[in-house]
Amino acid sequence: MEEYSYFDEDPKKGWGFILAFAALMLFTLMGLGIDGDEYLQHEYLQIPRWYFFVVFSIDVLMMIGLVLMFFYRKIGIFMFPALLVLHFFMHSYYLSTFLYTDVTNLFLFTGFGMLAIIPKWKFFR
Repeated sequence: MEEYSYFDEDPKKGWGFILAFAALMLFTLMGLGIDGDEYLQHEYLQIPRWYFFVVFSIDVLMMIGLVLMFFYRKIGIFMFPALLVLHFFMHSYYLSTFLYTDVTNLFLFTGFGMLAIIPKWKFFR
């Protein structure tokens, strides 16, 4: 009996992988822009300064996680969604804001995982 493989056997990144990665990076940068906007209004909104050190660090670590995913590193796959959820909860708890960029990014990551990460899982180190 012949074994069928439905997954791509090639480690080369296709257009689907690259476009999904670009969408994830775009929405991550949009979240960074929202954080920057809040920083510019921190006195008016009465947000403590320590909050921005934490949230900007999370933003940078999310981008590092995406770059690690692009270079087939498993730590990026676990790091990115954990930091994304933490970013979302920090905004919800400290600022009482619901970030649609984070929710959209989480859905994009789920789709990215199904279309690009799972088929190439064996190439991740």
